[in-house]
Amino acid sequence: MEDLIQRLEQAVTRLEHVSTSMQDSNGMTNGTCVNGLDQAVSHFDVLLRGPVSDYLKYSKAIGREVEKHAEMVKTALQTQRTFLKMAATHQEPAKTELQDLLKPISDHIQEIQNFREQNRGSCLFNHLSAVSESIPALGWVAVSQKPGPYVKEMNDAAIFYTNRVLKDYKEIDKRHVDWVHSYLLIWTEMQSFIKQHHTTGLVWSKTGPIAPTSILDITSPCPPPPPPPPPPGPPPVLSDDDGKPQGDGAAAQHSELFAQLNQGVGITKGLKHVKDEQKTHKNPNLKAQASSTTSNTPSPANPSTATIHKRSPLLELEGKKWRVEHFEQKHDLVIEDTELKQVVYVFSCNNTTLQVKGKINSIIVDNCKKLGLVFENAVGIVEIINSNAVQLQVLGTVPTISINKTEGCQVYLSKEALNCDIVSAKSSEMNILIPEGEDDYREFPVPEQFKTVWDGSKLVTEPTEIAG
Repeated sequence: MEDLIQRLEQAVTRLEHVSTSMQDSNGMTNGTCVNGLDQAVSHFDVLLRGPVSDYLKYSKAIGREVEKHAEMVKTALQTQRTFLKMAATHQEPAKTELQDLLKPISDHIQEIQNFREQNRGSCLFNHLSAVSESIPALGWVAVSQKPGPYVKEMNDAAIFYTNRVLKDYKEIDKRHVDWVHSYLLIWTEMQSFIKQHHTTGLVWSKTGPIAPTSILDITSPCPPPPPPPPPPGPPPVLSDDDGKPQGDGAAAQHSELFAQLNQGVGITKGLKHVKDEQKTHKNPNLKAQASSTTSNTPSPANPSTATIHKRSPLLELEGKKWRVEHFEQKHDLVIEDTELKQVVYVFSCNNTTLQVKGKINSIIVDNCKKLGLVFENAVGIVEIINSNAVQLQVLGTVPTISINKTEGCQVYLSKEALNCDIVSAKSSEMNILIPEGEDDYREFPVPEQFKTVWDGSKLVTEPTEIAG
């Protein structure tokens, strides 16, 4: 009997070993993948431990909005890793199910871009823009044929803003320079990763099960046990969506609401007839009673219709950033004692005049109307965005003036600033005034209308005659 028990135990041990080996070969143990794709996930982990880790470190060193933004990027990349791991062990699903699988990545991208829009007043707006404009690169998993060039295109969109960061901080704060290099390296390494493992598009397993409808379904090694059966009761209403949990009260209300809407024209059958003496527009006495009741009864507070209070005007130096915000009908604002490392950010000012003395790093005018800005010298860019009827006067020098999404902008240049670059996009009614004599200016309109033709080898664009 003891020999028989021993042989049975040995047989069980061998069976367990065979079972474990089969699971390993199918790529379902310890997160490995089939057809060598476990190496792809491992390569992605190298990217996370390298450039992404450096990017998070430098973002934390800068702090504030940049650090919060970086945490969102980290979460998005971790979600993509989960998606790649699933693709390595599962076959490609139908297109409708694939859209559901990609939704978490899409939601992360939207969250990151919304964060940029919510922080337009930040002095780190160029950092946020670099990330926001390039983060759609995570959508490469949905690009067929060659996703690598798509990632490069997104990386180029980031470079437009990282160049601004370098221009503003290259000489004054190395943390921002390191931040730029680490962030751009993420997408450079991502291109290498794609070229090595997913050159012609995302590679799915050919032998595993069909991918589930959600990547959350594969994050745990085994599903939890099912709940105990409910007590006997009336038979439930059949539904095509049995797998989704429903709250008792909310689900019942929703079902009732949709049932009423589906009645169509028959929905009015349940309404009661109202006699003429009960209608306020045919019975003046009822209207008077209603007005009296309304005036004597305090209305409950409603958060959705609460009065929006105007923000208090602000002019202060916060770190290296001068904040000028929410001024109206103010024409004597002056910023003095400026330093080369400081920037000026003017936000949501209406019918206001601001003078900036000394030499400043850069100036940004955002969401202003009827603003007059006079400054002496800027070593970086002066940018006008999302504004209307702005007048800008340069007393000294400035290398670049940028006008974006602005209607009506008058730029008065000094003789020392005649060689500056003026860049405009999505703007209208722009005029550049060039000094003539001592106190006179000559006005030149900036073209708004262009003609593009093909000359046989390239596109040639030039202003039309109507645009001046």
